Amino acid sequence: MSEFSHINKDNQPNMVNVSDKIVSKRKAMAKAVVFLGSEIMTHFTNDELITKKGPVFQTAIIAGIQGVKKTSELIPMCHPLIINGVAIDINTVDNEHVSIVCSVEIEGKTGVEMEALTGASVAALTIYDMCKALSQKISIKEVKLLEKTGGKSDFKSE
Repeated sequence: MSEFSHINKDNQPNMVNVSDKIVSKRKAMAKAVVFLGSEIMTHFTNDELITKKGPVFQTAIIAGIQGVKKTSELIPMCHPLIINGVAIDINTVDNEHVSIVCSVEIEGKTGVEMEALTGASVAALTIYDMCKALSQKISIKEVKLLEKTGGKSDFKSE
């Protein structure tokens, strides 16, 4: 079993030292699924819902990008990164759910899994915030890493 990377020999929190790692292209993709319910989904026109707060999906995409950029401020052991690119796609899954896929790319010494997960999560929370006046039954059903490339090993969920 692997050891935790953010605990030092004295069992205290420790930010990983990446100074000796090689710079490589790294990419991560994460997904969030939001249950909105059919009563909210009926308000959507052309895959968008315009509320008093603005367009839901467009606002969620911008918020997700902002979340990616702020990850190191939110997650204590994450390194600040120079982000090369972020793409967030939001699509309806069925008459009750939407999915959010956040892809993040960098050239760096550490991975971007947390940035992708944060981007998907912040986009999901933004959708929740913008639609909560229509229903209190909204829930974020799932947030997970879909894949990562670069670094020691690659990963792809099944």
